[in-house]
Amino acid sequence: MKTGFIQDAQFLQHDTGLGHPESGARLSAVLTHIETQAWYETLVQIKARLADLGPILKIHESAYLRRAEAACRAGNSHLDSPDVSICTKSFDTALLAAGSAMQLADKVINKHVDNAFALIRPPGHHAEMSMAMGFCLFNNIAVLARYLQDTHGLDKIAIIDWDVHHGNGTQHLFEEDPSVLYISTHQYPFYPGTGSYAETGIGKGAGATLNCPMPAGATDQDYQTAFMRQILPTLDDFKPEFILISAGFDGHQADPLANINLSTDSFIWMTERIMEKANQHCNNRVISLLEGGYHLQALSLCVGKHLETLLQHHYTA
Repeated sequence: MKTGFIQDAQFLQHDTGLGHPESGARLSAVLTHIETQAWYETLVQIKARLADLGPILKIHESAYLRRAEAACRAGNSHLDSPDVSICTKSFDTALLAAGSAMQLADKVINKHVDNAFALIRPPGHHAEMSMAMGFCLFNNIAVLARYLQDTHGLDKIAIIDWDVHHGNGTQHLFEEDPSVLYISTHQYPFYPGTGSYAETGIGKGAGATLNCPMPAGATDQDYQTAFMRQILPTLDDFKPEFILISAGFDGHQADPLANINLSTDSFIWMTERIMEKANQHCNNRVISLLEGGYHLQALSLCVGKHLETLLQHHYTA
């Protein structure tokens, strides 16, 4: 497998302030770890790019973009919620995160790489159409899904969100859209309060949302059961043309912000299962975007194993 990889020092310019869990130290720690791995040199390094506003406006309201840009340029301390810390560089960094996701789409569609991972921040899956939330400014994965449809002519996109927090923004953006399957595993009840079993989509999108809420203390076996009984069969029924992963690693047992007990190896297992379905349904096309993960050592190990699996997994299907 050829695996594309995006990272850029500009992602560190989104300064969230002293003590904020979503800090640039997360990316620095990951890079320090993965650059020592024997497989690192085999990653296809792809240059980050700023997003044009057009694709972002397919997801977010123009009034929100104007308000977000003004708040950042003015040096405000936060946007919409006290947990969305911002600085003068935050709007441009968010544009780079969303643009990098689209850059990876171009590379995979044009077969320069088979799959790809973006080491980006700020994360995105909590961002709503007109509101920042949960450390997130732009909903990167949603922008990417719509970009694949509008620019590259794909129809059926699957988003798998294994961040420990439910991706309320992503679900709400697509819950009436049958062409985007949204699947989430997450601690429940927990922030942001959404993601019950009963939330399955609305109107024409009914059935295109699958929530697999997990109780505090859930283990590798609980996640594997959800994958085998619910997630993988749903992917088979949907037959996606592209699979996207909202890759949060805060379900790890060491993470300080949640209470799920996943091992590092669990992220290998989930990546393998998703890649098998990508091989079966969509010519191996997978793009993974970093979301959460706040224990620096655990995050680094998990991202490393996730990348190594993207690079080296040998299909059994």
